[in-house]
Amino acid sequence: MDFTDKRVLVTGGSRGIGFAVAEAFIDAGARVAINGKTEQSVSTAVERLGGGEHVVAAPGDIGSVPGCESAVKIAIDAFDGLDILVNSAGIGSGRPIEDSDEAMWDAHVDVNLKGTFFCCRAALPALRESKGNIVNIASDAGLMGCPGITVYCASKGGVVNMTRAMALEVAPDVRVNVVCPGYVDTDMIRPKIERSEDPAAVEQSMIDYAPLKRIATPAEIAQSVLYLASFEARFVTGTTLAIDGGSTAGH
Repeated sequence: MDFTDKRVLVTGGSRGIGFAVAEAFIDAGARVAINGKTEQSVSTAVERLGGGEHVVAAPGDIGSVPGCESAVKIAIDAFDGLDILVNSAGIGSGRPIEDSDEAMWDAHVDVNLKGTFFCCRAALPALRESKGNIVNIASDAGLMGCPGITVYCASKGGVVNMTRAMALEVAPDVRVNVVCPGYVDTDMIRPKIERSEDPAAVEQSMIDYAPLKRIATPAEIAQSVLYLASFEARFVTGTTLAIDGGSTAGH
């Protein structure tokens, strides 16, 4: 897949899946704006990616509308337009329903759902002009119920159905798709493993959760994002691509 000179913004690109996505686009020839919540996290990511004219820092808090609009504007101004938006910024934590308070609800919905929507809204004029596309990152937890993470499921389920509605509304000018990963070996799940009473058992439970009996790598998710953003997927919109080792096929 060739992305030579394509202009890309990756939210949440300073770490985890987002960083792997940014790295894959750069390797494929794209110019990439890296978003993260703080200037320091973005600066570190840009340095890890080699710096240069092909990488731009676009810090901003995706949990707020001004943060979304600022990150998108930085990318568009730097590249004189935008071809691809990848919404990878996200948070995730688990609590029983009785222990889930308003602050937890707001944090998940603000970043995972509201942030995705308002980044899309801010980028749409530029994407319409370039006939570009959007790839949202949700989760297998947006496709099925998972006890203990009800709030997270709600936010990611919203991203999945929002993607469908958005794809219909902005076609034929802009394509919109969503990737739903299962467990991925990132700094989102590693702390959960390490803080547990039996880290080895928790990690094994994650391995066993998918029928393919392993945890995905961030690079595997990145390749699915590149496919959906590519010319090869030019007839694909409104679709949900589960990269989950078979977890959503049933248990």
